[in-house]
Amino acid sequence: MHRRDIVRAAAAAAALSLLPSQAQAAWAHALAAPQSTLTPLQRGVITTVADALIPRTDTPGANDVNVLAWIEIIVADYYTPADRALLLTGLDAMDADARALTGSSLNGLSGEPLTRVMNALDGATDRTTPAVRGYGRLKGLVVHAYFTSERVQKDVLKTQIMPGRYDGAADMPTKGAGRDE
Repeated sequence: MHRRDIVRAAAAAAALSLLPSQAQAAWAHALAAPQSTLTPLQRGVITTVADALIPRTDTPGANDVNVLAWIEIIVADYYTPADRALLLTGLDAMDADARALTGSSLNGLSGEPLTRVMNALDGATDRTTPAVRGYGRLKGLVVHAYFTSERVQKDVLKTQIMPGRYDGAADMPTKGAGRDE
């Protein structure tokens, strides 16, 4: 089994944690008006990690479908202040860990140094540190954003949610609606 197959299976399970209408609304908002909840460093950390988790191959990578914009909407509009603070603290802690391990910021890191940082975060025995918790949360957001994007749904997974068009927020008829009772 390849890493992309594992990620695809995990994403299918993760996609169930957010209702389709919420995912569609977040994508529509992300594409319409970018948020400024994150610092430039935090945006760079997200972009670097997203590219490492789901790189471009014969399918689009995470950054090709603009997961950063979606994550910014989720963090700004859907996270509680406590959850937002945990993620932002985690992103900063991930960067601090990368600096301690490699001497460089996680923002823009690549190759073997990036692999070392991500392996350290993945293999940490203490799962309660801000960096490890932030990394776990970020991985979930990246996978969820990737697999709920219109481009991945249509072009990669070949999902036909509703025949004829993609509309994750389509109204569903209520039970008994339109019937003579």
